[in-house]
Amino acid sequence: MHPLHELTLAELRTRTSVKWRFHDADVLPLWVAEMDVRLAEPVQRALVDAVTAGDTGYPGDLGGQDGGGYAEALAAYSEATWGWGGLDPARTTLAADVMVGIEEVVRLVSEAGDAVVVNPPVYPPFFGFVQHAGRVVVEAPLGDDGRLDLEGLGSAFERAAFGGRRVTYLLCSPHNPGGVIHTRAELEAVARLAAEHRVRVVVDEIHSPIAGPDFVPYLSVDGAGDAYAVLAASKAWNLAGARAAVIVGGADTAQEQAGIPEVISHGPSHLGILGAVAALTHGRDWLAALCGDLEENRQLLRSLLAEHLPGVRPHIGPGTYLAWLDCRDLDLGDDPAAAFLERGRVAFNSGLDFQGESSRGVGHVRLNYATTPEILTEAVERMAGVVAR
Repeated sequence: MHPLHELTLAELRTRTSVKWRFHDADVLPLWVAEMDVRLAEPVQRALVDAVTAGDTGYPGDLGGQDGGGYAEALAAYSEATWGWGGLDPARTTLAADVMVGIEEVVRLVSEAGDAVVVNPPVYPPFFGFVQHAGRVVVEAPLGDDGRLDLEGLGSAFERAAFGGRRVTYLLCSPHNPGGVIHTRAELEAVARLAAEHRVRVVVDEIHSPIAGPDFVPYLSVDGAGDAYAVLAASKAWNLAGARAAVIVGGADTAQEQAGIPEVISHGPSHLGILGAVAALTHGRDWLAALCGDLEENRQLLRSLLAEHLPGVRPHIGPGTYLAWLDCRDLDLGDDPAAAFLERGRVAFNSGLDFQGESSRGVGHVRLNYATTPEILTEAVERMAGVVAR
């Protein structure tokens, strides 16, 4: 089974999702986090069966209260994959998607005007959702190696608390872009810093199934009892169009979590929940095959860049399928994604969108390599053609 080898470019161009319709038809789209795969057969079967039966109403999953839904499937997956049995469905709330869940938790643990610390370069909606919640973004940039700068994080916590503000830390784990998987030692250090500075930690773990057994759930580390994580099956099983996420609270959050408005659990799609449960329960073999294909694509991308674009410094970690490419030595200006699109007809995410007030996205692009080896190869060759002109 090779999920990333099954579709041709012609077949992919018939898709109507944003990845394949936003740009002109001659553009190779390696940008937004959709994968060029067919659905895992168990997921496809669950969705087709529901549609065939007309089972397309409101969700029946009560989010940890009915004993057989999304949270239970996630708990079983967590124990089987990461060896962590501490995900208690009783401390979960369903949400429409991960960012909606994150915003609700930020509202729960802080007040308008309080500070939220983020690590640029980071997933662009972190900035927008924090601001939409009426909070102030404080930046603690990653180190040059793409990993957490713990000393800088502690300093950011101090700055964020100025004037008596409450502080929340929004951690991306694994990190997007770049795919760094945070180690247990790093996460334990984060928990100690958070306790020292009285910071509440909220973690986006949407890519965690891609990271496999090396992933460390933040709530499994010592000192994370008052933290929250938000997870979904959407990134690992390509279900962004069937949204549903789970807010998971640490061991000390049960009473507080009850303060999340009940209407938030109305947001998930019924089909999204059905697909997620099927993925987590019956889609593990497919995911293992996908992860094998992704590792081959990581090696291919490194080889292609070394051959055609040796001036690019790549971060291609195993925690996502979203590479972070430092293109500053290519002399394509602050936004090389614009040059690659205009002159090479290949679409990446602009690094500028990931940087906030820092300059950590200048000269960078994010490349989605969850595609066929043929498309990935042609994309890098098009990039090289732009530089050669």
